[in-house]
Amino acid sequence: MNALGDATRRAILERLLEGPLAVGELAREFPVSRPAISQHLRILKRAHLVVDQAAGNRRLYQVNPDGVEALRAYFDRFWTQALTAFKPAAEKRPRAQAAKRRKKEAR
Repeated sequence: MNALGDATRRAILERLLEGPLAVGELAREFPVSRPAISQHLRILKRAHLVVDQAAGNRRLYQVNPDGVEALRAYFDRFWTQALTAFKPAAEKRPRAQAAKRRKKEAR
């Protein structure tokens, strides 16, 4: 999760969704240095969100589908738990509002 806490890393990941790129190609698309792009890629790689492979004398980075799937599964669980917790409150509110209306109408 920390890997996606930086806007540049999120933008790099979004760019890599379009296809694999080398560091130099990515650096041309962002207003940061090539070493900074490399550092962002290292963080994304440690988080298992990107993978790299040798292509001649350079490395191509691409989105790691397994890492993205794990992230998606985490958010699916998070939202499922959040919605489950919210459901009783959401169901209670209309009943409370209906009770207030009935009370007003009884006056």
